[in-house]
Parts: sequence; C-alpha cells; structure tokens
Amino acid sequence: MSTILFSEIVFGPIHSRRMGSSLGMNLLPFDGKLCNFDCIYCECGFNENFRTRTKLPSRQNVKEALKDKLIKLNEEGAKIDVITFAGNGEPTMHPEFADVIDDTIELRNKYSPNAKISVLTNGISVGKQSIFEALQKVEIPVLKLDSAFDKTVKLIDRPNSPTYTVAKQVELYKQFNGDFVLQTMFLRGSFNGQTVDNTTEEEVSAWLEL
Repeated sequence: MSTILFSEIVFGPIHSRRMGSSLGMNLLPFDGKLCNFDCIYCECGFNENFRTRTKLPSRQNVKEALKDKLIKLNEEGAKIDVITFAGNGEPTMHPEFADVIDDTIELRNKYSPNAKISVLTNGISVGKQSIFEALQKVEIPVLKLDSAFDKTVKLIDRPNSPTYTVAKQVELYKQFNGDFVLQTMFLRGSFNGQTVDNTTEEEVSAWLEL
C-alpha cells in the first residue's frame, strides 16, 4: 500500500473537492504516524510500519509556521478557503491541541479572515472536555464513523481503546447538536483473509438510523 507522510507543519495549499483551497496542518512528527486508530485504508500506512521516533512540534513551532505561511500567501496574493488539521495521524493527540486551535483562530482572523478552520478527527477524543470545546470553536469539525456496528469498526478502523463503542461515539457526537460533518469511508474487499464490506443493505440501513 502506498503511503503519504507530511514533512512539514504547514503544507499546501492543495485543492480539496470538498473544501476548495485548503492549507494543511500537521501537528504530528514528520518521520511516522501517530494515531489511536489503525484504519486499514489509511493513506499514512499502518501504525506498526511507521512508528515515529521524533517529538511533536511545540505550540510555538506551529504558531510560527502558520504565521509565516499566511504572511507569504498574502504577499503572493493567494487566497485560501480553509485551514485543515489532518496530517500524519490524529491531530487531537497533540497535548496542546486546544491552545493550537486558539492560536490558529487568532492568526486566521488577522491574516485570512475569510478562511474557515476544519479538523479531521476520528472522534475518539471528543469525550475530553478540552478537545470538545476546541472542536466547537472551528467552523468545520469532521468526525469519523465508518459503521453502526462495533464489529465492523474494529475490523476497519481498529481503534486502540478497548472501551470504544459506536453507541458511545454517537452519544458524544450528539453534543455538537448536528453542527459537524460526519465522515464515512464505505468500502468492500478483504483484509488479512477477512471480508470487509460496510456497503451492504444491513450496514447502510443501520448507519442511516444512527
């Protein structure tokens, strides 16, 4: 499986079909992947194959990198539609995530006030109050849920939390009162000799009823 790992804190902008001109943010190490999921379709590869050995960028590192990039884009006359947190794994795993979001809002308001802020997250950390509050501050929180069935999630997403359940995630997501984007990867195939298919009538019907 081909992989994509980002070697910068700020990358792009790139064109996103969903969001337009997107400036990417990577809060994770450059030499590997850091995630509390291990999705079989992840563009960053499997956790065991890309373990990181370097430190996470500090809050100040992130702020300076974003500031420099936004200033440069302004000098070039380039406009961005969104600042998107994604990168080499799960962005909410950064210990200063909430503070980074505050810094990003400050810089966005100063240098690119028309841009929105988005966070792509697997949602496993939404139960932490600081993470939830930070996600409420951004315009486009994108939360993952790949199936209505625990067994399918464990097969496709392979969360590292033994207490993860779909029912628990649904209750956590309800806190947003519908003000979020639900992201689902529908796929079918095989993995390690097991059939993988969340596109069946049973799967899709259950997903729609969540």
